[in-house]
Amino acid sequence: MKKFTFLLLFIYIIFSPKSFGQNLWLNMKGANSDETKTVDSLNYQKRHIDFKSLTAEVNTTQQTLYKLGYIENEAYPIKKVNDSTFSVKIALKRKFNSIQIYYDNTTLAPSMLKSFSKRITNDYFEIPFHQIEAILGGINQDISEKGLPFSKLRLSEIEVKNNRTLHAQLVVDSNQKPRTIDDITIRGYEKFPRSFLKHYLKIKPGQVFYLSTIKRKTEQLANLNFAEQLKSPEVLFSKDSTILYVYTKKTNSNAFDGFLGFGTNEDSNKLEFDGYLNLNLTNNLNFGESFRLLYKSDENDQKTFESNITMPYIFNSPIGIELALRIFKKDSSFTTTNQTAKINYQINPKHRIALGITSSESSYLQSTTSLTLRDYNSNFFTISHQYNNLQASNLLFPVKSHFNIEIGTGKRKTESDSEKQTLLTLNASNIFNLNAKNSIYLRTTGSYLQSDNYFKNELFRFGGINSIRGFEENSLFASLFGIINTEYRYQLANTVYIHTIFDAAYFDNKITSVQQKLFGFGFGFGLLTKAGLFKLNYANGKNENSNFKLSDSKVHLSLTAYF
Repeated sequence: MKKFTFLLLFIYIIFSPKSFGQNLWLNMKGANSDETKTVDSLNYQKRHIDFKSLTAEVNTTQQTLYKLGYIENEAYPIKKVNDSTFSVKIALKRKFNSIQIYYDNTTLAPSMLKSFSKRITNDYFEIPFHQIEAILGGINQDISEKGLPFSKLRLSEIEVKNNRTLHAQLVVDSNQKPRTIDDITIRGYEKFPRSFLKHYLKIKPGQVFYLSTIKRKTEQLANLNFAEQLKSPEVLFSKDSTILYVYTKKTNSNAFDGFLGFGTNEDSNKLEFDGYLNLNLTNNLNFGESFRLLYKSDENDQKTFESNITMPYIFNSPIGIELALRIFKKDSSFTTTNQTAKINYQINPKHRIALGITSSESSYLQSTTSLTLRDYNSNFFTISHQYNNLQASNLLFPVKSHFNIEIGTGKRKTESDSEKQTLLTLNASNIFNLNAKNSIYLRTTGSYLQSDNYFKNELFRFGGINSIRGFEENSLFASLFGIINTEYRYQLANTVYIHTIFDAAYFDNKITSVQQKLFGFGFGFGLLTKAGLFKLNYANGKNENSNFKLSDSKVHLSLTAYF
């Protein structure tokens, strides 16, 4: 039985119709040896199943030679060498290396051609011949993005200029006027504040339709903390209108955070606690507004209350308003109240400038006379510039870069005199991403108050988790200070990271004539949970003239919840 099966299989293989098939071989050559080398370099298909396929390969090779500049190439009749081999001769003739394309500079601006040609005049531009298809496609794309999405290009009156160059006339077929945006439809987050379309993204009806520009602008939605882009914008063209569709999604932008800190009191050697609560509400009215409320109480018997409200694009104008109130109380020594009003202008999604006025009033609470604590009030006119760059894809570190600088000038008044003063504050940070898991965080903050004399209740107060770590909250007073915070961060996962702490600071207190350098060392970790971002920092601080003491270490816990 096995022999019979094997015999049938052998007969099928031998007498199968496919066994009678014959491959045809194609050999192409040029008019001389150099031309033959050029033809061989095209790596044409030599083996074919039939004569039709062989003929099609000759035509394809000719088309390839046309694109390379051999527009005069000529193929002679195919010759049969034997039953399975065919030969064809292709005379390449002259190769044209470039083409000069004449154009109407009222229709096509010479500046548009700079990225396509190195030789441009008001009448023509010259390009390599083999790049004609790609360059004309690029020019047509640029014309389409300038409001003419249905334009077409073609070359006419093609003539030989010399043995290496052709010239032709560029014809732009477009019987339409530039398209403008007639309407904008928002999908996904329909209540997205339209003032942000007009002033933040700078997209509005009536603008000439530039698709690439619109896509670039909508990508700036990533710099908003209350919305994100779902997908690239789309456009619906009709005979008489152009409708733009923008796809957005509302994101959780409200935040509630706080921290609990504890350390040992140097005088009593008892464990003391401090902490704060910080509430941020953003875009709850679908206006893009934000409201911040902070209350802080620390181990130095200091209490801070702050509220801040920002209202962008008032009355659909490019102007926004920011109002702030800050109250600080130092045990039973003094209280200081600061009120701020600013008018800001969003230059683009990342840059904003502001003009403002800050009014301060401080009251000395003791009945005894103090040389360093006095009642006063002051007014400063300020100008500031802010820059923000987000990396929305990173859940742990959404802010890539931040920069804010403010300069103010004004007067401080007491019952007996008036003093001119100048104020400067700086807050800048950046994350240097080494790779997907490793990064270095660098932040610098500083403030300077220029005055002929100083009161303790007007000095800057710093120290703690938000300034130099390893020191008590707001335990340091200075007329000038600068801080550098550094962290090396390693992401164990998308929701977990560990980091080092190295902080350095310099401060100058003109009242006590103290100038010191401070250092903070430690480590910490962060964990993104369903409840929010939990952080733990352990840091130890010292000045340049002291040694480290474990008893001076500070442990800070914080939890930021988004909702």
